[in-house]
Amino acid sequence: MAADSPRNDVAWSLASVHATMSRLDTGADPAELIEALARLRELRDELTGWEPTLIHAARARGASWAQLAPALGVASRQAAERRYLRLKPNEGDPAMTGEQRVQAARDERASERALADWARDNAANLRALAGQVAALDGLDDPTKASVQRIHDALGKDDTTALLDPLTRAGEGLGQDHPRLARLISDLGEQATAVRHAIQRRTGARRPAAQPSEEEG
Repeated sequence: MAADSPRNDVAWSLASVHATMSRLDTGADPAELIEALARLRELRDELTGWEPTLIHAARARGASWAQLAPALGVASRQAAERRYLRLKPNEGDPAMTGEQRVQAARDERASERALADWARDNAANLRALAGQVAALDGLDDPTKASVQRIHDALGKDDTTALLDPLTRAGEGLGQDHPRLARLISDLGEQATAVRHAIQRRTGARRPAAQPSEEEG
């Protein structure tokens, strides 16, 4: 392992803080104590960054939230997931607070559920349109790739899986198949309206960011 790896940095900092703690009764001076406090804060920040990374890796390898809960010191799978969401920075908005990240995840799920409901309600139209697109010949390569994804999605029960490949296929149909392109565009606008309606509704409930307070 490299000498300057994060794990060795943490081990060295921890050993340094531990050494200072062992000298509390034998004359550690204020400068040493202040340095130990600074290292302790760095350790906290480093370890806090490790936790969501480890959780993500465990989930990617099949660990359930219920399995993770005891290791995280919480009592339920819901609490385990909530802890992960609070710790994991939001890539799109790094300034989000922990509570805002939790609410944003809930909002996204609400949006996905609403879209899935809409797709089920419009399954007949989506499948009919997908079947027409899948039967087309003489398409360019990008559109062919989207049509292949449409074929794959038609074999699934989840009609939501048709939305993305249909939208992408529609982008290449405007010149030779304008009617199909227009129908795909209309359905895409309806799906987008469903998402936006949920986002507006949940956004009104989202907690506002609170300014941080620095102690003097």
